[in-house]
Amino acid sequence: MTEQQLIYTLALQHVPKIGDITAKKLIGVCGSAEAVLKEKRGNLLKIDGVGAASLEGLFDASHLREAEHELRFIQTHKISCLYFMESDYPERLKHCIDAPILLFQRGNVNLNNQRIISIVGARKITNHGMEFCKQLVEDLAPFNPIIVSGFAYGTDITAHKAAVDHNLQTIGCLAHGFNDMYPKVHSKYVKSVEAHGGFFTDFWSTSNFDRKNFLKRNRIIAGLSEATIVIESAEKGGSLVTADIAHSYDREVFAVPGRVTDSQSVGCNNLIKHQKAQMLSNSMDVPFMLDWKLEQEKPTIQRQLFVDLNEDEQLIYNYLKDQKKQLLDVIALDTQLPTYKLAAILLNMELKGVVRPLPGKLFELI
Repeated sequence: MTEQQLIYTLALQHVPKIGDITAKKLIGVCGSAEAVLKEKRGNLLKIDGVGAASLEGLFDASHLREAEHELRFIQTHKISCLYFMESDYPERLKHCIDAPILLFQRGNVNLNNQRIISIVGARKITNHGMEFCKQLVEDLAPFNPIIVSGFAYGTDITAHKAAVDHNLQTIGCLAHGFNDMYPKVHSKYVKSVEAHGGFFTDFWSTSNFDRKNFLKRNRIIAGLSEATIVIESAEKGGSLVTADIAHSYDREVFAVPGRVTDSQSVGCNNLIKHQKAQMLSNSMDVPFMLDWKLEQEKPTIQRQLFVDLNEDEQLIYNYLKDQKKQLLDVIALDTQLPTYKLAAILLNMELKGVVRPLPGKLFELI
């Protein structure tokens, strides 16, 4: 995109009553934002779904002036602009009708990896939820997913930090422009996130900070990912909005169940109850449901003769040697190992080429 094309696209994005859906209709018919702003009003009104109210103020010269000002900010701060019709725009986001026509990026984001998941949840995350989130990212690390979240308090920052700790790429989606960072206390994590990924936003540097922006931001979190995972949520909350958006995009949604008496589990339990989310009881549910495969080639010889197994791994090996194949939950019951711990053990044994997963949460020795 040339500088002039970017200025006109920014100008169209700046028109108050034209949202992303209408902007895409106009660009689709006229060919570009510049063509839209140079077209006759009467011709634009002939476009299906475009009314007089949405065109109000469209030809005001102030939009181009503001666009030029924003362009200077973009250039000064070395911000990348991703246009919805170009190849560097996130592929999954292209399929979302209300995705932004322009997405602003900062950092070292590489979206070639197609394993992208969003992790969201309560800002006032419990200790149990925090440990589950950390363990989830650790267990999924061998699959090398990109971890997306909102860089907010609680679940969001826990997911980002866990991704950085395991050298995974992570993306923070912001509800404001790059002139500021919210919350301020998270500014200390900006460099590490940018070194392991970066940030996305569709808000300008001149946008007023508004809590309603978080709801708009959530469509980007949901749209970037093949699956959204809700760790914890009260009966109402922004993470439930993200889950609903992901569900509307026909993406997978997972929710971590909890006790019915726990206030921070009500939202997740309701998602599961209303069949808007799959129940996530252990980390391996994610790669199983998303059909992720480890790319490492598995040896087919008797690996127990060549691989050192720790005490728990040896216990599982001896058990599967007798059972031939068995369900994850049954293995946990018979070996008296917690399911979350067993899932991590089995993953390590898979990496060592000792066991392999089968459909239906079955495992067997190689």
